Amino acid sequence: MGKQARAKRAPKPVALAAAPTRPVPNAPLLALALAGVALTAYLSWTDWAGSSLKGCAVGSGCEVVLGSRWAMLLGIPTAFWGLVAYLTLAGIAFIRRADLHWRAAWLVALGGVCYSAYLTTISLTVLHATCPYCLTSLTLMTAIFVLVTWQRPATMPGFSWQRWLTRTVPIPLALILLLHLQYTGAFGQQPEGEDPAAKALALHLSSVGAKMYGAYWCPHCLEQKEIFGAAARRLPYIECATGAQGSPQAQACQAANIRSYPTWIIGGQRYEEVLSQARLAEVSGFRPPAASAGGGTP
Repeated sequence: MGKQARAKRAPKPVALAAAPTRPVPNAPLLALALAGVALTAYLSWTDWAGSSLKGCAVGSGCEVVLGSRWAMLLGIPTAFWGLVAYLTLAGIAFIRRADLHWRAAWLVALGGVCYSAYLTTISLTVLHATCPYCLTSLTLMTAIFVLVTWQRPATMPGFSWQRWLTRTVPIPLALILLLHLQYTGAFGQQPEGEDPAAKALALHLSSVGAKMYGAYWCPHCLEQKEIFGAAARRLPYIECATGAQGSPQAQACQAANIRSYPTWIIGGQRYEEVLSQARLAEVSGFRPPAASAGGGTP
């Protein structure tokens, strides 16, 4: 048989069907995700900048929730992790391949809605308080989850809801269980929530331009921070140590002529000692705001 005959008999290669695509961006998903980005970016910025949240007075349900140990995850504000989730969803909105787009969006939305539901349950059953910002995030994430579920492509060969749910749902549930055990101290020391009064005083000190100069190896600086507990991260603290004890001071501390630690400079006055919250409130002119109804124990 000649080469020409064999070529005629050889089966023609079958062209593989291209994976279905969808228009990009996914406008409804993108709009909801950007709303979540705006919300969580505001919460993250106010936390790191030491600013007060609008409508979140001392003693309010909002302040109780956002000052509790559940407001931090791995040493980072929980709101920041929400920001990461919403940014991820916004990015997924631009994936053209329909099946990849749906699977990625559904998994992120599932994790987000499970964690938001967990935090809301904690706020209602443990903290006995509610936070409008948190409830808004729960609403947005739930809307995204419902939207993405409804948008499942009809052309997903071999897809089965039972098999899909069996493979995916246990993952976020197991992670939330581990996080809950960590929050409650099962894996070591229980994370500490912020005292509302200490938090308010620390924010006030920052707002009036007070400065606390110290060094990481200074035991009295540690004592000063311990007075504020978890709210110590909000103090207007300036680290003077550039290395081990005996190393040169940071330039900002040299410029302020810092001779001992801790040193407070408040309203142009210098205090070279550990100050109680009452004393700090007195010298900085702090007046605790009246507590609002709806508080609880963080």
